[in-house]
Amino acid sequence: MAPVVTAALGALGPLLGKLADLLSNECGRLKRVRREIRSLKAELAGMHGALVKYTRLENPDEQVKIWVSLVRELSYDTEDCFDMFIRHLGDGGSRDGGFKEFFRKTARRLKTLGARRGIANQIDDLKLRIKEVKELKTSYKLDDTASSTQGHATVDPRLAALFAEEAHLVGIDGPRDDLAKWMLEEENNHRRRVLSIVGFGGLGKTTLANEVYRNIQGHFDCHAFVSVSQKPDTKKIIKDLISQVSRKDEFTKDMESWDEKKSIGKLRELLQDKRYLLIIDDIWSILAWNAINCAFPENNSSSRIITTTRILEVASSCCPARDDQIYQMKPLSDNHSGRLFFNRIFGPDEICPDMLIEVSNTILKKCGGLPLAIISITCLLANRPRVKEEWEKVKRSIGSDLDGNHSLEGMKNILSMSYNDLPPNLKTVLLHLSNFPEDYVIDRERLVRQWIAEGFISEERGRSCQEVTESYFYELINKSLVQQVDIRHDGKVRACRVHDMMLELIISKSIEENFITVVNGSQTVWGNSQCSIRRLSIQDIDQELASVLAKKDLSNLRSLVITASRCIKHLPSLTKFETLRVLDFQACRGLEVYDMDGIENLFQLKYLSFRRTDIKELPSGIVMLHDLEMLDLRGTTIKDLPARIVQLTKQQHVLPGNHVWKIPIGIGNMTNLREISDFDITTSSVGAVKELGSLINLKVLHVRFRVKGAESQECKSHAEMFHSSLCKLGSYKLQSVWIDGGNSTLFELLDSWSPLPSCLQRFQMSTDCCFSKLPKWISPALTSLAYLDINLSVITEEVLGILGELPALLSLKLYTNTVHKDRLVLQGRGFRCLKEFLYKPFGEGAGTLLFEEGALPKLEKLELWFSVSVAKAYGFYLGIEHLPYLKDVLVILQKRDATSSEVEAAEVAIRNEISLHPNHPRLSLFKG
Repeated sequence: MAPVVTAALGALGPLLGKLADLLSNECGRLKRVRREIRSLKAELAGMHGALVKYTRLENPDEQVKIWVSLVRELSYDTEDCFDMFIRHLGDGGSRDGGFKEFFRKTARRLKTLGARRGIANQIDDLKLRIKEVKELKTSYKLDDTASSTQGHATVDPRLAALFAEEAHLVGIDGPRDDLAKWMLEEENNHRRRVLSIVGFGGLGKTTLANEVYRNIQGHFDCHAFVSVSQKPDTKKIIKDLISQVSRKDEFTKDMESWDEKKSIGKLRELLQDKRYLLIIDDIWSILAWNAINCAFPENNSSSRIITTTRILEVASSCCPARDDQIYQMKPLSDNHSGRLFFNRIFGPDEICPDMLIEVSNTILKKCGGLPLAIISITCLLANRPRVKEEWEKVKRSIGSDLDGNHSLEGMKNILSMSYNDLPPNLKTVLLHLSNFPEDYVIDRERLVRQWIAEGFISEERGRSCQEVTESYFYELINKSLVQQVDIRHDGKVRACRVHDMMLELIISKSIEENFITVVNGSQTVWGNSQCSIRRLSIQDIDQELASVLAKKDLSNLRSLVITASRCIKHLPSLTKFETLRVLDFQACRGLEVYDMDGIENLFQLKYLSFRRTDIKELPSGIVMLHDLEMLDLRGTTIKDLPARIVQLTKQQHVLPGNHVWKIPIGIGNMTNLREISDFDITTSSVGAVKELGSLINLKVLHVRFRVKGAESQECKSHAEMFHSSLCKLGSYKLQSVWIDGGNSTLFELLDSWSPLPSCLQRFQMSTDCCFSKLPKWISPALTSLAYLDINLSVITEEVLGILGELPALLSLKLYTNTVHKDRLVLQGRGFRCLKEFLYKPFGEGAGTLLFEEGALPKLEKLELWFSVSVAKAYGFYLGIEHLPYLKDVLVILQKRDATSSEVEAAEVAIRNEISLHPNHPRLSLFKG
């Protein structure tokens, strides 16, 4: 059983911070209120300390879980109480500037409206509940329980992998043979080599390592296999290795008396002159690896070490040398999954009945190629009648059976090990993933912004909330708990997906901790009726479920995430959701008929998404949401923002829909803005354009110039004012600029952009505008510029030389509207980091490129347009062989003024170059 205090810690943390804010402002200067808040904070801080201690319990008893549940609900109710009190004091008015500014404005009202008496009464009620919970802790003797439950022996769920019969293994022979070959090759290169096998729990890392070990152990003087586990005992591990490696009893006769230092020295002595093979299984930290690795001498005897881990960072630590290898485990293919599943149930001589094929395939899909999941579920099915209805029951109940079925206990233990190893903050954000259904691709930015809005994240050690949140996201990937989707050239991950079996575990934990209630058709579990619903995820709902939901008390709901595309007609009124922090309608259809009355009462709302909905107009009450930080309208047909949107000064992200908007007058007051997109410069007032320069926190700026009468005085005035604002923003935090459209005045001005943002990472422009020459500010001084999309009238080898000196450039998209007859040569210098290169001349007759040896040494993706009639003068050779990391090539052959035989010759030449490349890159070739 995993620890059960994650959500309670997540509830208490923000509350303690809020109470500290209250004590530091004018409300806290009122003696009685200050005394009561301080007392309340002290009591809750004590409970927080107890909860931290209980996170270390691996098998908490029922009394611990009951007490933790009471603390969690108390924390939520206390925060809601204070939030409601603050709201009534503010009387619905603006609360710009946070707690301090708000209480300066309301201190007198606090003294005159009798609010002190109101909060005192509420605090008395809370104190009574706290007293009861505190007494219950003493009555249950929970501290004694915490001490007595530590150190109980448990069965290692990985043992079965070590003794798997070879006949029962599926899909492992290919990787086993490849890795065994790698382990034995280059025996004349006497350096020690390390293979680290990394992947999700249950993928078969230990099984694969053991199979490689069995195949090659005869080539070594000595060999050993040890497991490290989550709580390693270094001395015991070293002694275990000594026992396996030593062939002399007299060497180990006094081993029990050796301390850790002596044990390491003895092992080094044993291995110093031997060619050894070691498997170090299940490493959970770099610290653990470092403690063990020092015992393995580099003795130039072609020794080999295999490590297994779930954590990418640990795998990298095990493999520091060029000759080492990290092998990432992959799920079984559909074919191998089917073989394993059907062979274990029916044996090799019997086939699956037709009536069970469909349900079997559905179960296999849920297993997601995870061998442990397939084996565990086949054990469960082996005890069931071979009747479709019985197998359907298993399919529907896999999630709930994780908690109660012995056949699935081993799988749950394996998955739980990864969960239990997490610190409380990462457990909280992992549980949040139960908001999303199976196979859902979860956008990274959507996730991290919701985590911030929920209050899960706080600044730490000088890092902003955004930076801390991003680190949490990547830590989940690093620990193989989520699967990354769409990795960009800079290494950033656009989205993630959760393995179905891990999702089942997360949902079961979420239900246990009353973290999120998932409404998902017949699989809906409402949880403990004594606890309020705090978060609601609607993934599938019908009229019957809607009727049940309508009877629930939703007054304490903190987040509502809807991923069902059509469920809005079943949704209760917004008037039920006053305590919401997150409201996510993304991709929900039928929203235009949903009654948005009451949205102005969602006074705690920080995150609001209408993305890809059919809403056509924003509800008027949105301008009253003074805590709103994120407004996502992408993919909607909303034509404009209400003028009073500028009153929402806590806004950080305004992401518009399919229409281009005017910049609202007063936007300069929204100094917390980090990102604005699709505002039109030329239709906005010059004054509003000027206000852009006041957005001191702006990081992402995407603007459009819908030019009519491009050289009119009005357009010139807008261009000049935008340039002035852009220069001001250069002194602040700007990281990304995208200019869509423009006129000659604008691009003449942009040639002298100064000062430049010190952290500029991206500059993009549309192809319907053009710089007459390379801007002066593009130079090696732009040390952070990673993405550059630029349209130039003239491209020369000198221009390419300057661009090649940009030290961080990862992606270059180079457009030109001028006909170039000459071939451009990319020489063997510059572009040291470039991974993506696009070259697109718009004029017919544009020349082609030639890549010299050493050019673009890291390039992975290449897109080229060139004219066959011009290129034939130089031959069709491109030098693609000189691009060692190339993976994808797109070539557009322009046929104008070329014969069909010339076009065919160009195509053959390019295909030959690709086929001879050692990477065999993917080629997409089109004729234009």
